Amino acid sequence: MENTLRRVRDLIVAVVTLASFASLVQAQSRIEITTSDTAVRPENLTSSKDGAVYFGSTAKGTIYRAAPGAARAEPWILASATGLTNVLGVLADDKTNTLWVCQNATGGRGGAPAVGQTALRSFDLRSGAAKGTYPFPPNPGICNDIAVSENGAAYVSESFRGRIHRLRPGATALEVWVTDQQLDVIDGLAFLADGALYVNNFANGKFFRVPVNADGSAGAVGPIETSIPFVHPDGLRTVGPRTLIQAEGQGRVTELTISGNRAEVRIVQDSLPRATGVTIVGDSALVLVGMVKAVVVPYRRPTPVH
Repeated sequence: MENTLRRVRDLIVAVVTLASFASLVQAQSRIEITTSDTAVRPENLTSSKDGAVYFGSTAKGTIYRAAPGAARAEPWILASATGLTNVLGVLADDKTNTLWVCQNATGGRGGAPAVGQTALRSFDLRSGAAKGTYPFPPNPGICNDIAVSENGAAYVSESFRGRIHRLRPGATALEVWVTDQQLDVIDGLAFLADGALYVNNFANGKFFRVPVNADGSAGAVGPIETSIPFVHPDGLRTVGPRTLIQAEGQGRVTELTISGNRAEVRIVQDSLPRATGVTIVGDSALVLVGMVKAVVVPYRRPTPVH
């Protein structure tokens, strides 16, 4: 009996190991991720800790999900069922089991009726079930991107109004956290270990730090000098205590290491047409290009310096 149990145990271990190896090989052989639909026009992407990748659709509003290791993203949260329209920023937060989504109203020009609303939306990261809707103030700009602080507050960039909104844990409405003309065409935003929020300006390529005061209010917006200039900086993600990775519309993905009021910038990959978003899965950066697909770029997170 003991020998039989040992053989069964060894067989289970072998099957699990083989499945894990097969998944790893599949993930390593993947060179890009596309969507199974047409005319999706994704502007941003994100990933969860299990390696699943999520795209929003500016054209259709639907959220698409690629299973871990998969090279194709399938419709997951349907616009027809949730009222999603013109999705830009998406952010998976495993800690709270939440997919944060920036949705924007469409139409409203030349007499055309506006459809939908500009709002931060939240969905269950496992099931896709809708959790909350948090509208922007009247006459909004564009809900562009999202970052989550260590205490679970969600921060949202509003392009063309120079504002960052905050949703405190448990709150039922957004609050304007900071307004500054330097942030007029604010786009990507991300937190580092110092607790400050780092943001970029898509229009002029500038990069800024916004400290978070002890009472949670915003400190003064301060410029960060960059070792090389940015051209249309867009999606921004945290990859280390002092390090960020950024997609730039000029066609490259860059790594930024912050030291004081300066960022040392390393080009990870260039010749990436219209790069608008980036996320990390394993030892790869998935870079959204041309509002069509994500391409896989080899990348290792920096080793923390103690």
